[in-house]
Amino acid sequence: MKKKNIGDSIQRFGRTLLLPIGVLAPVGMILGISGALVQPYMMERFAFLANPNLNAILISIRSIASVVFDNIPLLFAMGVAYGMSKRDKGIAVFASTVGYLTLIVTMNVWLTLTGHMADPEVMTQLGQISVLGIQTMNVSAAGGIITGLIAAWATDKFYNLELPTAFAFFSGKKSVPIITIGLMILIGGTIPFIWQAFVFLLSKMSVIILSAVGPFFTAAGERLFIPFGLHHVWNAMFRFTEAGGSYVIGGKTFVGVIPALNEVLFNQGPTSQYWSLMPSLTRFMAQQQMLVTLFMFPAIALAMYRSAREENKKEVKSMLVTMVLTAMLGNVTEPLEFTFVFIAPLLYVVYACLVGIGAVLLSFAGVAIGYIRGTIFDFGIFGLLYEKTNWIFLVLIGLGMAAVTYFVFRWAIVKFNIKTPGREESQNLDSTLLKEKRYPEIAKLVVEGLGGKDNIVNVDNCITRLRIDLSDVRKVDKSILEMSGTSGFFFPADKHIHIVFGPQVEFVRNAVDDEIRNN
Repeated sequence: MKKKNIGDSIQRFGRTLLLPIGVLAPVGMILGISGALVQPYMMERFAFLANPNLNAILISIRSIASVVFDNIPLLFAMGVAYGMSKRDKGIAVFASTVGYLTLIVTMNVWLTLTGHMADPEVMTQLGQISVLGIQTMNVSAAGGIITGLIAAWATDKFYNLELPTAFAFFSGKKSVPIITIGLMILIGGTIPFIWQAFVFLLSKMSVIILSAVGPFFTAAGERLFIPFGLHHVWNAMFRFTEAGGSYVIGGKTFVGVIPALNEVLFNQGPTSQYWSLMPSLTRFMAQQQMLVTLFMFPAIALAMYRSAREENKKEVKSMLVTMVLTAMLGNVTEPLEFTFVFIAPLLYVVYACLVGIGAVLLSFAGVAIGYIRGTIFDFGIFGLLYEKTNWIFLVLIGLGMAAVTYFVFRWAIVKFNIKTPGREESQNLDSTLLKEKRYPEIAKLVVEGLGGKDNIVNVDNCITRLRIDLSDVRKVDKSILEMSGTSGFFFPADKHIHIVFGPQVEFVRNAVDDEIRNN
């Protein structure tokens, strides 16, 4: 039971990271567009960008968007608290906010009392940073994550705390932020003593990640963690911690790939001497995803279509085209990956290795396309708009990897008779309910297929899947679930099911909540 609870907690933690990361992605696109259009080289190319009014608007947009990235740890504190708490999520988020403020102030006090407070001009080189106007230790996103976990735990533990009558005013919900503050004072006073050891371990890991074959492990690892919903945890490790390296840019030290990439991409620009860092940073980022969404996915879909039974090809084509477009336009890959990961896990491992090999080739070719997402829009913004990105090599390597991927998948599907979409005699490929956005009907089938509302313990969702805790998995009727239009479902843990609906999952989840509440 304890092992199961730990597994469930890790699963839940993985999906909590989606909220802050989900905010970073679109804001990063806005920051990228505005940042690119105010660069001197871009204004030389397009004279209208030098218009004072337009330039002022773009700079203002960049300044507004950049505030999100200046407070990444706070975003993680709130996001983790919201996702991990099971009780009052609002109280958890409030407690995480005051808890994070307490953490950075406590570390500020420790630095002052011990005489370790650095001069502001050199503080970043000594592992210190200014957050919300407070100079403190640079614990980056890890500080926010720790705070979020503490706030969530305190919420669930002390949500109904009863105190003696004299202190009754501070009982219940009001006790949660108070307790969180106390705990964060203790943690803030302890972190400075253990942080060096933690940084040392992450730095040792960075030796592998930052090596010539590092992109293989980051890209292949992300694909392998996707079925378990833990790829966000994997990505956050090298994107926001010392595992991704430390970089000195303009006299300031940036920890992790994303903070360094933000500085070079949005502030320094292609004319800066630091632009030479781009290939070493972007090799862990969007270009890996673009290799998948823009090149390998169409190849996989084509292999599946060519391998399908003739009578199923029409429906298969419609479904596969939707999945490919979902990846190319929305950066969502799970629907297509889930069509073969559980019926052909070895093929999925081969696929992950192919992605890793492609990522290494992009690195050797000096491709420098940032940011996080791998959509066709990001390719246009960060690949074509910026100079010195070597985007042509992404196209050439992508086409080569697409050809290899197609032949590997076509051979494996036929050779081992893998039941990819369209290869079964009786197929349930009808996604009409989802296409027509008939969410109440979908919800009714989901609830019925899961054994009724009394069998459903908790309903949650990530970007593409419903994640539902059940009382008894034996009550699940798979045939009913298949009628809902899902592209797949599986049981990653005892009494827990994932049901894939793609980017429309949040609307399905809301309808499921309504179905449970109203019936």
